[in-house]
Amino acid sequence: MTVVLAGVGADSTNLGTLGSLYDDGRFEYIPIPEKTRETTESATLGSWTLRASEGTAADLTTRIQPQPIRGGQDTVTGDDLESWPLHRDPNFEALTYGEHRTSGYVSRLRALEPGDVVGFYAGLRRPGGDRAHRYLIGYFTVDCVDVVTPDQSLAACEEIFDAHPENAHTKRAREGRPYLEKPVVMIDGREPGGLFDRHPIRLSEYYVKSGNERAQYYLRDEIDEAWDVREGGKNMMYKPAYRCGLSGDAFRDRVGPLEGRTETDGAI
Repeated sequence: MTVVLAGVGADSTNLGTLGSLYDDGRFEYIPIPEKTRETTESATLGSWTLRASEGTAADLTTRIQPQPIRGGQDTVTGDDLESWPLHRDPNFEALTYGEHRTSGYVSRLRALEPGDVVGFYAGLRRPGGDRAHRYLIGYFTVDCVDVVTPDQSLAACEEIFDAHPENAHTKRAREGRPYLEKPVVMIDGREPGGLFDRHPIRLSEYYVKSGNERAQYYLRDEIDEAWDVREGGKNMMYKPAYRCGLSGDAFRDRVGPLEGRTETDGAI
């Protein structure tokens, strides 16, 4: 049994900002904007209400530049921001997650089995301009794993998508096939699982590594050791997928509860 940590959520590359982490431990999880309007997802930048402050995700930015399937770039501003759909992935309410990134993501996620765990981390920033960091914000226990590929038959693709109706990749599929024409691993979860109510766990340090000229984000040594990180490397700049050697039960014990969290839950 094992755990994979996946980097998710809106950041400066897609929304132009990070979610906030407040002094009382509450935080904002905001899904990335979708690449296309052609999705059945009903959640939009204008409908996604912030958990711990007034307003919606649309209030956090003045423009986004979704990158459609075949290159190019759309610039979305003004009133159009309100109606732009979100790529709700992971969906913490439905406990479903899909991924097409090839930089270790698909290979590590597709190897998961029922009872394993997917943990999710995101960039968060404290109000006032303090240094942003990567934080574990939630997880779910794996129930089933499927992989849909562009070279599968249409019937096979449709069968997999039908088995994951709430998944963001199902919602943007084109005529029964993956939108990005890449393999997509689709994971449905089961409880225990969900978004932390507060006090996410900081995974990163920010420093200048010996031999470098600029500071970057690196995985904390304490996390590396305590969670038995075996794949993913130390550099966190590009949200690598981490494979951890500890069991799902050990991971859940170490990170603490999903609800009613305190500052000491998950502390290392």
